[in-house]
Amino acid sequence: MLGQMTPVTHMKGFVFPSEHRSFLDPSTGARIHQITAHPSTNHLSYFLQSSFTPDSKHLIFVSDRSEGAQIYEAGFPDGEIRQLTGGDPVHAYSPTLSPDGGHVYFVRGGGIWRLHRSSLSESKVVEFEGAQLGECTLGDGGRWLTAAYKRGGEQGLVTGRADGRDWRVIPFGRTVIHPQYHPLDPEWIEFAGDPAPRMYRVKRDGTGMECLYENPFEEWITHETFLGSTGDLIFVHWKQALYRMDWTTREISRITDYPVWHVSPSRDGHRVLCDTNLPDEGIFEIDVASGNRRPICRPEASNGGTQWKERTPADWKSGEGAALSWLEVPLDSIYGPQWAHPHPCYSPGERYVSFTSDRGGHAQVYVAENTVTR
Repeated sequence: MLGQMTPVTHMKGFVFPSEHRSFLDPSTGARIHQITAHPSTNHLSYFLQSSFTPDSKHLIFVSDRSEGAQIYEAGFPDGEIRQLTGGDPVHAYSPTLSPDGGHVYFVRGGGIWRLHRSSLSESKVVEFEGAQLGECTLGDGGRWLTAAYKRGGEQGLVTGRADGRDWRVIPFGRTVIHPQYHPLDPEWIEFAGDPAPRMYRVKRDGTGMECLYENPFEEWITHETFLGSTGDLIFVHWKQALYRMDWTTREISRITDYPVWHVSPSRDGHRVLCDTNLPDEGIFEIDVASGNRRPICRPEASNGGTQWKERTPADWKSGEGAALSWLEVPLDSIYGPQWAHPHPCYSPGERYVSFTSDRGGHAQVYVAENTVTR
């Protein structure tokens, strides 16, 4: 059982033999590659970014097969697995690749670090003493970084240059989740204020803070992200539908007439991947223009979290005891564990769809071949 194993401590640079196997999905016939098979928790990054390197020859993932959460890379489809970090554990959902794939940025405690994939050398980008940071994301071609922030009763987000300059704290009165730069105008950062109203934006210099949509608490909005290079937003009204918001006019339009869960768009914004829950019907690719969906595969993940059965999100209060994000206890017991969720995402060329599943009792990394010719 998970939690009963004693992790073995491996050193940074340790190489595991390939754990690859492949099989056909019984529901769609798609070929599935299982990338990891170690009896530990192995998972990909969150839905905001692809775990594939730009050439699609490696996957970056996090595992606790060593002592604590560490970052690994696996050759795709059947290469060796190499441990990239060691020592103090990393934030398990923070790894994000630089646009050229040469570096991995990640969070450890109150700091953001940069890892050189070839040499495995690490350098600290920034440290906020006594703080906790959430997952980090890049913007403006990898020049800027942002992350959720919490220090005592203070909450908000941090932003600054990837070379360590011009860092600032932007305070916010509630829990901040998933800050991300606008793909066309990196002066702007969109973020979620949990639980409601949900969607906000602010300029990276801390000015221009505004709510994008004044949804009431009873209207459960979640999993917002940018719709590829369109610059618009997509978001989920839980148990209802997927919506699109025009960044300029804030006009909202419905994309689907059926519920979706986590969403991840194609680069051009014409298609959106989604997983499903309650009921779990599998992973789908949605055509944004028509709302029609095409099945990719059945991940058969356990989709943990009791709150998903409810009609409203959990009402967590700000302050000293407030959680930084869904990753922290006790949120993990109602929204997770996150490694029990598929979080599908395209490879850079959209030929493959990566996801996580604990179908075999332990969370493992999988890739489905996307059968539609691009």
